[in-house]
Amino acid sequence: MTLRSLTNQLVFGLALLCGGLSVNAGTTAPASLTPAAPVSELEKFFTQDYLLGTWGGVRTDLAKKGIDFEFFYIGSMPTNFDGGIKTGTEYQGALLLALDVDFQKLVGWQGGSFHISSVWLEGDSFSANHVGDLNKSNLVDFPSSFRLWEFYLQQKLCNDTITIKVGQMSVDRDFIVPDLYNSIASINFINQTFFYPTLAFNLYDIPGFPAGHHALPSTPYASLDALIKWAPTSKFYIQAAVYDGNPDMGNTGTKIKLSREEGALIYFETGYRYNQGKDDTGLPGCIKLGGFYHTDDYLDLYDTLGGAYGFTKGSRGPHDGNYGGYFLAEQMLTREKGKEDPAQQGLTGFFRLSAAPSDRNLTQFGVDGGIVYKGLIPSRDYDTIGLAASYLEMSDDLARAQRAANKVVPGSFSPVDYEGVIELNYKAQIAAWWTLQPSVQYAIHPGGSKAIPDAWVFILQTTLRF
Repeated sequence: MTLRSLTNQLVFGLALLCGGLSVNAGTTAPASLTPAAPVSELEKFFTQDYLLGTWGGVRTDLAKKGIDFEFFYIGSMPTNFDGGIKTGTEYQGALLLALDVDFQKLVGWQGGSFHISSVWLEGDSFSANHVGDLNKSNLVDFPSSFRLWEFYLQQKLCNDTITIKVGQMSVDRDFIVPDLYNSIASINFINQTFFYPTLAFNLYDIPGFPAGHHALPSTPYASLDALIKWAPTSKFYIQAAVYDGNPDMGNTGTKIKLSREEGALIYFETGYRYNQGKDDTGLPGCIKLGGFYHTDDYLDLYDTLGGAYGFTKGSRGPHDGNYGGYFLAEQMLTREKGKEDPAQQGLTGFFRLSAAPSDRNLTQFGVDGGIVYKGLIPSRDYDTIGLAASYLEMSDDLARAQRAANKVVPGSFSPVDYEGVIELNYKAQIAAWWTLQPSVQYAIHPGGSKAIPDAWVFILQTTLRF
């Protein structure tokens, strides 16, 4: 090992200890005046896409044949410092395993592909045991299990303007999916509501009410589904999908059941993306508008609760179906450098609205929004800092029924009103395959009422790509 090589490794290690690796650290002088320094093995290790590299060339060889695989680990340590149900800490983790096959590369099948994935989850419930929030403070707050996640065939037709997918899928992989500010591949917020709005979870059973035959097939759960998408241009698309109305909520994800009593869940979305093409010069953004409808019966909240206390409003039994709508807007507000910047440094904002009828749903209105800045600190081009807030309004019908019940039996309920959350976090890109992210959250009216004190939550999360 030469003295220069040893010096490079020492400097690189010191930079890592002092603040983490900048994946694309800039030069201090024009490249034409500065000789290219040899890249050390340590630097190659931290700048490669995966912790285990190309697996001795196996990953590269398979990719050439159309076979790609991904192992992605999320480890979180959420702590409730004050308020909520009780203070305390949990450890929660998730290992995502995915395989994608491009049939065109593998066997010459034009436009065909296959995807299959599974997830291993570990840890005890944090929100249910410590906070009591509906939004759920931690992204991987699920019961311990090893389960099948998604599997589907995909076919693109008519010069890739039409996409058809059939198999078992999660609705949050195709609908209300952000383009710019948050995703599984780029986690900028840890609270679940900023990944997928809490109002959509109205399709779950309401605690204390009779159980139905419906739920939401959202990550890590999935159900049988058929989806069609039409995108005549790169800017505009329309898509719709039909899901089994009651996904397998067990530990395996392999129990497939279709029955009339479970009904079906239908999603629809249209979107417009602008300034995202290679020749566009403006700041990128997108607008999405969509809705959902579930065909199962849903209880009337006022009459169901009131029936136990001797009062009703006289509705005619359960409601036929359930529905809701949403609007999502994202916009890059500032860009530090040109479009050629691989990190796409700058400030991005987002805003989302969601709504559903109050007579059959736990929540009736939601609004959330925030900002994400990538590359705020010089030489930390891939780091992000995010600030977001959410307001979730509870059902007026349920609140009225609770107040009426309190007149019959005083003190029975703390009537629901709203739940809110504010999150501030910083994601450090330690290596191309490793991130470390602290998050501070303030949960307001956990559970949607004043019954549980507001809570302060801190989460330290890390991600690894293998």
